[in-house]
Amino acid sequence: MIIAYLAGIPAYYEGEDIEIRYSIYENDKLICKKAYYQDFVKPAVVGLKAIIALFDELQKIDSDNFTVIINDPALNELIKGTSTTKNGEVLKVSSMARRKLQRFPKEVLIKDISTNHLEILKWDEALKA
Repeated sequence: MIIAYLAGIPAYYEGEDIEIRYSIYENDKLICKKAYYQDFVKPAVVGLKAIIALFDELQKIDSDNFTVIINDPALNELIKGTSTTKNGEVLKVSSMARRKLQRFPKEVLIKDISTNHLEILKWDEALKA
């Protein structure tokens, strides 16, 4: 089983790069850990851009089941399609992310751990640089 921990870190000043971090584990063994910067996007879509980048990385891995661990309830709602946002840019990027998830050839479970303190500590440890 593949478990991926994901974080998208926004820049709150126009023009600064956003940071995308993820760590991918197979049976508790680290197989990939990346932290890199991308061009500025609005903070509301950073998580969506991060999940799209993670899907590109997961396609390279040979496995049938993936679990993506996030600490972002708003991102979870956007991916599920239950968000009530009216922001056009957010709706556009969330639609792209959902389409990418639907076309993903393998099973992906996205799990939001924002209400579980112990899971948050594990998520934080997995994403430390």
